[in-house]
Amino acid sequence: MKRGTAIFLTAIVTLLFAVFFLYPAGMVVKQAFELKGPDGSTRYTLEFISAVFRNPIYREGLWNAFALGITSTIATLAIAFPLALIGHRYDFMGRRVLGVLVLAPLIVPPFVGAVGVKQMLGVNGALNALLIDLGMMDAALPYDWLAHGRFAGIVVMNALHLYPILYMNIAAALSNLDPAMEQAAENLGCPPWKRFFRITLPLSMPGVFAGSSIVFIWAFTELGVPLVFDYARVAPVQIFDGIKGLDKNPIPYALTAILLVVAAVVFSLSKLVMGRSPLGTAPRPKGRSGLKRIGGIRSTACALFFLGVFLLASVPHFGVILLSLAGRWYGTVVPDEFTARHYMEALGNGLVVPSIQNSLMYAGCATLVALAIGLAVAWVVVRSDLRSRAWLDALVMLPLAVPGLVMAFGYLALSQEDKPFHFLIGVDGNPFLLLVIAYAFRRLPYIVRSAVAGLQQSNPALEEAARSLGATPSRTLRRIAIPLIGANLMAGSILAFAFAMLEVSDSLILAQQTQHYPITKAIYTLLSTLGNGTELAAALGVWAMVFLSVAIMGAAILAGKRGGLFRV
Repeated sequence: MKRGTAIFLTAIVTLLFAVFFLYPAGMVVKQAFELKGPDGSTRYTLEFISAVFRNPIYREGLWNAFALGITSTIATLAIAFPLALIGHRYDFMGRRVLGVLVLAPLIVPPFVGAVGVKQMLGVNGALNALLIDLGMMDAALPYDWLAHGRFAGIVVMNALHLYPILYMNIAAALSNLDPAMEQAAENLGCPPWKRFFRITLPLSMPGVFAGSSIVFIWAFTELGVPLVFDYARVAPVQIFDGIKGLDKNPIPYALTAILLVVAAVVFSLSKLVMGRSPLGTAPRPKGRSGLKRIGGIRSTACALFFLGVFLLASVPHFGVILLSLAGRWYGTVVPDEFTARHYMEALGNGLVVPSIQNSLMYAGCATLVALAIGLAVAWVVVRSDLRSRAWLDALVMLPLAVPGLVMAFGYLALSQEDKPFHFLIGVDGNPFLLLVIAYAFRRLPYIVRSAVAGLQQSNPALEEAARSLGATPSRTLRRIAIPLIGANLMAGSILAFAFAMLEVSDSLILAQQTQHYPITKAIYTLLSTLGNGTELAAALGVWAMVFLSVAIMGAAILAGKRGGLFRV
């Protein structure tokens, strides 16, 4: 790539990120410290931040959010690390199939799964019905799991949804270990448990830290699951509830700024710790360790562990499916009656079909925008010699570190009347452009990582040969480069499109009018509708599950590797 072209692309991408990513995040922070006087003057103060910490309700909300982040990360790590370690070391029966099945939680947003779990854990839900049938609970005094275990329920939902991200990061880190180090320790008589704590665990820390930082930030700022579980005293829900009084109440800005600072500190610490540690810069292995083939009881135990995790993680999915098919489900383990009418009624509902059309338009256009930007970034990172290319690569990974709730809140504030982003709102209040930009920048890392991997694996000599024969740079890109990395681009685009379709924070906050609702906002609205609203929401959630499962399987087939799309 010519140096001038690389500089131009870098400047354009940096400008776009500055305007549509750094500016909204910075505005949220600025508003948290800005105090306007009666004469129109502005001064900066810590009053709003201190007001948050003085108020016991907001303090409790922040503490609950932090506790959810920590406990969810620990629970996620407890599931993901054994899975990754067993999958890395042993060849057991059904390993390939089970390795794909444990990624099942990715096919449904956690707040959709929470709909099914809420039905199971209610006073007259499936769990109490099972315990009563087994004689382990008094039918006259059923236990209210949701009233006493909301926090634990949210942690479980987060862990069961997020462990694949940590699993893939750890699996990628383990695949880069030099097998000679463990073999040398084994030859010197080091027992397996000591080899694990002295060699395997320390060397896998890059994957642990990278994945854990994403999991913590995600759980720390999770909005959907607490909303479904009616867990109001947590900072993200308090921010969501404060949107209506945004012009008069600065506290939501202060809360959002605090969430952003905590998320940025966690992400920066993970990078700083691994950057200073020699473990984070270990050379790639010269050889690869072969899987140890096991049989008998050990093989069965490994397969059962993977299968057990898959079944446990599938409980929310089963709950949503059963609820969508339930004609009557009250006080029984499974519905008394099954019916498909909810799917028919959902298609006839004035909210459902338009929301599907809206999501297809929002996500489709956002994917095209992300694809154009991501391809340009990947080209500069891999094919140029600019010193700033590593900085550019790090910049476009920032959306993984900045909570979606913070960005959505920033976009909402900037799109109000007389604000810089108000032009992104249509004359009829249509947030089309706003949601397209929000979705595009939030999902850009998936496409960048896919494109970078594809360009690194393709031979640049083919492009050089085309240019030497007189092909223009654009023709070389169109006829040589893109076809060679087409599978990678398609894999990243499928994931970006699928996750944009089911985005929660941006959808709940930025779509304010019914006719412009995307799918997730429609599901949330149906949950509060009297009658069969919950069943209709479950039916729409099943459609989302089917769609996303097909998308993820397609991305996995095209990409060929599981871990790269979620690595930071």
